[in-house]
Amino acid sequence: MYERHASASRRSFLAAAGGSVTLGLAGCLGGGSGAGGDIEDLTVAHMPIYPDLQWYVMEGEGYLDEVDAEIEGQEFTDGPAIVQAFGGGEIDVAMFGVVPAMIVIDREIPAKVTAANIREPMGIMADESIHANFEEHGAEAFSMWEAEHGEPFRFGTFPQGSVPDVLLRFWLDEIGAVPGEDVEITEINGASAVWQAIANGEVDGTSIMEPVPTIAAEEGSSVTMLRTAADILPGQPAAVTLMSDAVRDSPVATQFLEQHVRATEFIADEPDATAAHVEEGIGMPVDRARKALDSPLSNFITDPNEITDATQVFSEFAADNGQIDEQLSTEAIFDLEIYDSL
Repeated sequence: MYERHASASRRSFLAAAGGSVTLGLAGCLGGGSGAGGDIEDLTVAHMPIYPDLQWYVMEGEGYLDEVDAEIEGQEFTDGPAIVQAFGGGEIDVAMFGVVPAMIVIDREIPAKVTAANIREPMGIMADESIHANFEEHGAEAFSMWEAEHGEPFRFGTFPQGSVPDVLLRFWLDEIGAVPGEDVEITEINGASAVWQAIANGEVDGTSIMEPVPTIAAEEGSSVTMLRTAADILPGQPAAVTLMSDAVRDSPVATQFLEQHVRATEFIADEPDATAAHVEEGIGMPVDRARKALDSPLSNFITDPNEITDATQVFSEFAADNGQIDEQLSTEAIFDLEIYDSL
């Protein structure tokens, strides 16, 4: 049975344009297993972000009651904190970025990705005044920007190694632009802070997921969508569901993924009700949450097979950056059998 945990959720995450958020880490108690490998308690780490929306649907719709374990949710603000908690044995399942998930696996912590949460959820946004030059001149548009403005084009996104950062750097490499030379990249913690930087004119572009693009559009920001992840890297992974080996070896793994599938279907079939869960769980006003669900970035899925190929791009990038020792194979990252058995 699901036990609601009084965590740091229900904050006003982007409750108003420019609204900032401070989220404290909830104390992690860890899960446990009984005799025969049956899981009695399940601690699930998640983040108050759109790519973890299945969690809030499962929580809000009572789907977690169908899992034969006491489930406690723990909310975190960033992937590295979840990596640390996972390594300390404090959590059993994590819904977070694919790159932090690979870091857990690279550290030889017994766990694998069993589900995807979303596909192609990121977009490259840039000041609309550069769009026409980019379409005509490609990466040269950035040098043209610098000549006009007297300073480099400034991207602001999540810290290096995060999914938005990797996608941005992958795209820049694809178009022949060099960070530190052709553009600047500033590390920003959290989607709310990214929006603040855009609204305050501190950055000229970003790589980000919903709901920031929707908020920017509603607020009339000059920073608009230039490329979607589908344009850059079809099947781009983002948030995934990582399970410890102890969970994967128990019936609870299948039960949890069954409810994950239900949540994914609910998001597709009941967008109005889903928007209410966004308001309740993440704190975004329901009208904006509803609009964000119609975004081309809102591609919620469960099937991990849909992201395996593109995940190799992220694995190679993480290895090149020294986040993991070497590129991880699909077999090392994923357990596809649980989903395939549903």
